[in-house]
Amino acid sequence: MDGAGPQTRSSLVRDLRALGVRAGSSVLLHASLRSLGWVCGGAPTVVRALLDVLGEGGTLVVPAFSRDNRDPSRWSHVRVPESWWPTIRAELPAFDPAVTPCRELGLIAETVRTWPGAARSGHPQTSFAAVGARAAELTARHPITSEIGPESPLGAVESVGGETLLLGVGYDRCTAFHLAEYRLPGLGRRTNRCVVTTSEGRREWISYQAAVLDDRDFAELGKDFELTSANAVRVGNVGAGKARLFSVSSAVSYAMSWLPRHRPA
Repeated sequence: MDGAGPQTRSSLVRDLRALGVRAGSSVLLHASLRSLGWVCGGAPTVVRALLDVLGEGGTLVVPAFSRDNRDPSRWSHVRVPESWWPTIRAELPAFDPAVTPCRELGLIAETVRTWPGAARSGHPQTSFAAVGARAAELTARHPITSEIGPESPLGAVESVGGETLLLGVGYDRCTAFHLAEYRLPGLGRRTNRCVVTTSEGRREWISYQAAVLDDRDFAELGKDFELTSANAVRVGNVGAGKARLFSVSSAVSYAMSWLPRHRPA
């Protein structure tokens, strides 16, 4: 058992405030429950602690992606026999913002998605869920071709001066860097498919043009961002894990300068 002892709602509140999480702010969270050590009450305790710190005027936002909602030939997180693909294509459930889980993003994200009063954007593959004062506002708009782009809830968090909180995870999970990819010239597009429910209530596969994104160098990008952007990143311990807090806009601005210099033309 971790020598740091049990983590509790009150101890997490103390650590989050020491890190710099502010009441009234909008925070985009990427988190690993395991990294925090033994938490008394598990994921709900972490969410309660965050909401305690954010207060009535704050908002907690998490990615609530649906990685299964694509053609099985493009699944990378799980492999199934090719002989199954026709059945999956015929039976894969349509995206339902009230029901479709996001457990692959971790227990904390799934807990936020199912929290009383939570709002969720309508993108069938890259939705976001939110709880708090601006939850409905930040998740209201999500065009299908702006998966994690400027018109998504990610862009909305940036527009209200929101922050990213990496709680026990690295910069490879920092979706804010993707906003820079959308804004740089030469963004590629490819055809993507997913299952939705039409306005007539029918289950239907649809195709759309998705952005070609690449997070393979985000760990290196984040390391440079933290080293060279004076005071942009607040680093501290939350529970037994390392946490980082920074504004979405500062991360995007740095990435827009860094990416053209480090990626081949």
